[in-house]
Amino acid sequence: MSIEQPPFTTPLPRNHPDRLALADEVHARPPEAVHTPAWVTFVALTVSPEDRGRELAHISDLCLRFGAVEPTAHAVHFVVDLDRVRLRWERHGEFSSLTFFSGHQPTSDGPEPPLLALPEDWLQQFPGETVFAAHATIEPLGDGDVEEDNEGDLAAAHFSGHIVVGSAIGGGAGLAFSDFKVRDDGFSRFLIFNRRFTQRQTGRMLQRLFEIETYRIMALLALPIARAQSGRLTRIEAALSRLTNDITGQSFTEEALLQQLTTLATEVEAELAASQFRFGACNAYSELVRRRIAELREQRISGVQTIEEFMDRRFSPAVATCASTSQRLREISERVSQASSLLSTRVGIASEKQNQLLLASMERRAGLQLRLQQIVEIVSLVPITYYMTGIVGYLARALSSVGFSINAEIAEGVGLPIIAGAGILLAYLAHHRALSDFAPNKARGASPHRADVSAD
Repeated sequence: MSIEQPPFTTPLPRNHPDRLALADEVHARPPEAVHTPAWVTFVALTVSPEDRGRELAHISDLCLRFGAVEPTAHAVHFVVDLDRVRLRWERHGEFSSLTFFSGHQPTSDGPEPPLLALPEDWLQQFPGETVFAAHATIEPLGDGDVEEDNEGDLAAAHFSGHIVVGSAIGGGAGLAFSDFKVRDDGFSRFLIFNRRFTQRQTGRMLQRLFEIETYRIMALLALPIARAQSGRLTRIEAALSRLTNDITGQSFTEEALLQQLTTLATEVEAELAASQFRFGACNAYSELVRRRIAELREQRISGVQTIEEFMDRRFSPAVATCASTSQRLREISERVSQASSLLSTRVGIASEKQNQLLLASMERRAGLQLRLQQIVEIVSLVPITYYMTGIVGYLARALSSVGFSINAEIAEGVGLPIIAGAGILLAYLAHHRALSDFAPNKARGASPHRADVSAD
């Protein structure tokens, strides 16, 4: 029974919109099969989003010159044979890569530099900026062609006396060497000796070597930012320290401290916005570098530093500098937040004191107004009592004139204390009612709610 063509068909629910694209993702960008000997040129460029269309048009123009198939409008990787050269183009997140193979087919004359087969100005006019470029030559090496102790001497003549880094890779199936230096022509050099690599293994190892250097450069794009920020962060830390001391003291007003703190916070946030993406990318790319080195499965060659050792000594400190600067920047941001909290506490305490003083002043004014009102009310009782007593006298005289035996003076004298006492009693009742209306009373506040409930 064949698993390729089972004897039954089971309909499936409709596909997720991204199912096929995600399934093909693990099969995208497979390594090229590279014959030995071969000459391979690799170029990695950062291309801005605005130049993506020009990039694809530039590749299409090259294909038209050779009468080859053009890439589709939405292609992100493309492989095409251009006469004696194979071009492999890949678009990554932040950069694009071009790989030119002159040894993709065996020839009797041997490989030649692949760029010689291209139009002279085509690569120079490619949109973007070069971050890494290298030539790699792949040569055959039999198991008995060189003694193990002399393997390091194989690369000496190819690197102009520079310090060579290399190792046996692929579990000893080949040797790889480089000095990781950029020559006057703008290219680095790789030299690979093939002992037992298959064509796919050769392409895979070559791709890993190119990716190690590409990811290393992309990671180190954060290093100039870290170096530039170092001095600024030292200045910000000193200013923040002074500001924190001023917050605990009394020599500056809250308004002046708030203005200084706002300026610092703005500067820190600007530094974060300008660098955090690059620092995050540095961490991600450095992890890819370590993975690609591990995938080489290096074995030491006597007297030659391995690629892993070289990166640990030259690359890891730079990554650590970027990570340290990023952490330092985040810590400063947290310290600014803490200083803001301290200043907010100080402002809150000052506001509370002002509110207490204001309430005390209002209370004193209310007491004075109450006393003044009481005095006015007491004084106002005098004319009221006087006029009411006069009315009683007029009433007594009127009754006396119609035959009642009433003495007006006696009536006024008797009515005077009664009227005064009634006025005092009414004033007291009015004061008591006013105070009971404005004083907090939980029982009275709760009763309407209970009444509403009972009414419902």
